[in-house]
Amino acid sequence: MLIVIGIMFFGVSVGLLLRNNPPKLLPKFINLVIYALLLILGISVGANEMIVNNLHTLGVQALIITLGALVGSILLSWLLFRYLFK
Repeated sequence: MLIVIGIMFFGVSVGLLLRNNPPKLLPKFINLVIYALLLILGISVGANEMIVNNLHTLGVQALIITLGALVGSILLSWLLFRYLFK
């Protein structure tokens, strides 16, 4: 846990140092790191037999959670808009 916190603070420190003059290749590097992380996540999910065997139920649960979050966000945004602007 301390390693993760240390890495995060190191990244924040580097970001602060490079804030005014970021390297031109930084966005491409960030994309490559994100792709690598997604690849590793996919490999770990594919290697987990319990997740693969229950993928159909996990998909339904994910769909329900997504739709609930979407409907809740729309409803609360609409209520907030009505409260603030009418």
